[in-house]
Amino acid sequence: MSAGPRLPAEERRAAVLDTACRVFARCSYRGATTAEIAREAGVTEPILYRHFASKQALYLACIETAWQRVRAAWDEAVANEPDPGAWTQAMADAFFEFKEQRSAVAQLWLQALTESGDDPEIRRYLRRHLRDVHAFVADVVTRCQATGAIPAARDPRAEAWIFVAVGLLTAVAGRLGGLPANDLERIRAARRAWLSGS
Repeated sequence: MSAGPRLPAEERRAAVLDTACRVFARCSYRGATTAEIAREAGVTEPILYRHFASKQALYLACIETAWQRVRAAWDEAVANEPDPGAWTQAMADAFFEFKEQRSAVAQLWLQALTESGDDPEIRRYLRRHLRDVHAFVADVVTRCQATGAIPAARDPRAEAWIFVAVGLLTAVAGRLGGLPANDLERIRAARRAWLSGS
């Protein structure tokens, strides 16, 4: 463990959380240990447990933190894109360009899906969490429809679930070493064409 300068409690908590996100994404929920996370974060396990009551609490905090970072990137992508018809594409591009957080949130989602079968607390959390992600995307689709950029006939709730599903497919592809040549880009192009009505 490094003997660097002592960080204020909030900064130490944030550093532990960042480290935990990386370790969980790399090792899995079951494969990661709090000892490993503490060691990589440069703190002791008792310090880690001052900030997070359990490994599960730390894991769920990681999912939430990774999502908040992706959400901020999506908010920025939408705010910086003057054409409402390009908002969902700007969000997808931001997700693909935001490699570290994209990898973290997508891998954590996949792991949580696996863990949810055995852990009712993770299952409840993930259900609520994915509904929050879905609501965010559905709102963007609805706002696009209000400008005429997405045809009114498209169901924003269904389209939001498909958007989330493509994110999960990206994580699956990453785990499998990729999809066949250009398939992911073809999926994205087909989604763009469908949403724009072209």
